[in-house]
Amino acid sequence: MWWIALFIALPVAALAIALAGWYALALPGRSHKGPLPVATAEERDIAARLETHVRTIASEPHNLEHYEALERAALYIERALGELGYAIERQEFIARGRSVRNIAVSREPGVRGEGTSSLVVGAHYDSYRMAPGANDNGTGVAAVLELARLLKDWQAPGTRLRFVLFVNEEPPYYRTADMGSLRFAGLLSERREAVSGMISLETLGAFSDRPGSQRYPPPFGLVFPSTADFVAMVGLTGSRVFLHEVVASFRRHTAFPTIGGVAPDLVPGIGWSDHWAFRRYGYPAIMITDTALYRYPHYHLPSDTPDKIDYGRLARITKGLERVVRDIAR
Repeated sequence: MWWIALFIALPVAALAIALAGWYALALPGRSHKGPLPVATAEERDIAARLETHVRTIASEPHNLEHYEALERAALYIERALGELGYAIERQEFIARGRSVRNIAVSREPGVRGEGTSSLVVGAHYDSYRMAPGANDNGTGVAAVLELARLLKDWQAPGTRLRFVLFVNEEPPYYRTADMGSLRFAGLLSERREAVSGMISLETLGAFSDRPGSQRYPPPFGLVFPSTADFVAMVGLTGSRVFLHEVVASFRRHTAFPTIGGVAPDLVPGIGWSDHWAFRRYGYPAIMITDTALYRYPHYHLPSDTPDKIDYGRLARITKGLERVVRDIAR
């Protein structure tokens, strides 16, 4: 009676696959469609500021193989945050015999109590080997610096805002004890600090309106668009509720195409950033990205330079994320 078992098993398997797909990929709200609205005066100002940050930080390789440049990037970040009035918190450690540091600032909540938690917005500021890292990840760093500026006078009741720039995200430090975000997440865990969520801003400046400009790991190309005009918001399993909060808020407030979902770490790319480190400590964490190597031909190459970045669209995303933080941190 094998055919009876098969007759029963096939629809059950199909239903299970459909439910898994819905759980992973269904998102709240609707993605923007059609032409983008004309940039506002504020967005044009943000775009100019973002370009200054990217050109200053990411016009040369900056990592432990290029230590002086890495230090110049760190000093620029500290100076930019200090000029905004923030007190700099440095988490220093030794990696391969060199002193490196995570750089963090925070806005304390307007009302503190037992329920106080932290919302972390972060990006790594090192580049990969010989790459200047304008997109990966000068764009993420620039967006964090701008969010720190846009939110410097704002306080959320019960929520501490942490803006963090991480060192040593790139290989060979990725997923090792010398990965900056793993160190920082561990520090928060040691402090027993409640974290409502972590947003990793990773490789955010490459876009195209050309059909066929976007690729995916299988089988996601069957589901998502082939034009690289969107930003992706993704998370590892365990971060679905937080991801939905962020996506719902962004789609309510910002006219920009979005896709996303949650998936296990075995999906190539889904865990390739600092949100992975926070999930290791059980914190809900997501990545916001242009999908990096799945659309950007200069990924991890010396050609990843500041002239490749779409600062206008990066500004629209950054302003949208300001609204998200104000929304979900209330």
